[in-house]
Amino acid sequence: MPADLTVPLAILAAYLLGSVPFAVISSRLFGLADPRSYGSGNPGATNVLRSGNKAAAIFTLIGDAAKGWLAVFLAKAAAFEPTALGLVMLAVFFGHLFPVFLKFRGGKGVATAAGVLLALDPLIGLCTLGVWLCIALGLRYSSLAALCAAVAAPLLSVWLRGPDAVSIAVGIMAAALIGKHWHNLQRLLAGSEPRIGAKKK
Repeated sequence: MPADLTVPLAILAAYLLGSVPFAVISSRLFGLADPRSYGSGNPGATNVLRSGNKAAAIFTLIGDAAKGWLAVFLAKAAAFEPTALGLVMLAVFFGHLFPVFLKFRGGKGVATAAGVLLALDPLIGLCTLGVWLCIALGLRYSSLAALCAAVAAPLLSVWLRGPDAVSIAVGIMAAALIGKHWHNLQRLLAGSEPRIGAKKK
């Protein structure tokens, strides 16, 4: 393969990997309704949990995180320089947000972003995950936990890595994740946001 095609093909492969809809796959495997048909309509682990099936939600969470981790792990193994690595990170993340397999209507990217960060730098990933867990377990709002983690991630990246192309990519991911949670933020302010584990209506 010509060397000049390696990065573009890696970016395309990362996008396609990110597009794999584990929420839909797990729902079919466990005999559940399509997660886009109830709750928030979001094809992600939190909404699958509203079905009452914890195993399906865990499967979704692991699958969504694993695809982000795998894309970045392979890019690092291939010794991609920071700009190329950042583009792979963005490709797998935006593949989840705008998946070609679901007509570009995907999830909100929390688990995939976590997988990306854990592969990028375990310390950044674990610290960001710690922020999410503290808010999620303490207040039981997945969306608020995601917003807090999104704010923390680029700050941690700049602190631990410096302001390079990868940290810029983390910042773009964080901004997109916050944008995807805009309606959740409005519901949080209105006091109508459902808590983690709330059953579908």
